[in-house]
Amino acid sequence: MAGVRQFDEQATLGRALEVFAVRGYRATTMLHLAVGTGVQRGSLYHAYGGKEQIFLRVFGDHTRAFLVGAAQALGQDDRHSALLAFFDHCIRSITAGTPSRGCLSTRTVIEASSEIPQVETVVRTFLDDLEDTVHNGLAAIDDDDLAVDLRSAARLVVTTTRGLAVMERAHHEPDRLRDIAAALVTSLTGHGRPG
Repeated sequence: MAGVRQFDEQATLGRALEVFAVRGYRATTMLHLAVGTGVQRGSLYHAYGGKEQIFLRVFGDHTRAFLVGAAQALGQDDRHSALLAFFDHCIRSITAGTPSRGCLSTRTVIEASSEIPQVETVVRTFLDDLEDTVHNGLAAIDDDDLAVDLRSAARLVVTTTRGLAVMERAHHEPDRLRDIAAALVTSLTGHGRPG
């Protein structure tokens, strides 16, 4: 039947995400996407357009799901626990897969965002949305004051997630990443400091 896709769209987009995560935006070609998804290039072009359009689709799907998980992780009774749960969510995401996939947004902003304005825009929007998610999650908790104001805390937390993504590429040790995150959380909340 004309116009009906002959492949599982959700599975195809998931495999395309993995191709971009492993190879990076710049190094990925339509041939890589065809091989990685098992869908012919012509069918990919017909269904989604070129590489940029496929990337924007899978990046949007991925980041929306990530933000939902981040908001859920922040839904704790106190800010210390909320931040630890948030960082655990981030670390699980960047260490998923074999080999680990790393952080697609960090990799993309470093290697390709300045070359493709629309890609730069979606990465920037995601980081702004992530900051808002952290801010709103912390603001919803009636807890002791943080060491800095809520907006500064949210920016510091998001910036630290980018550093964790780089450290994951260098060390590949989730426990070390959790230790780094825990140190920041302690600095922000005062939990665990000597009295």
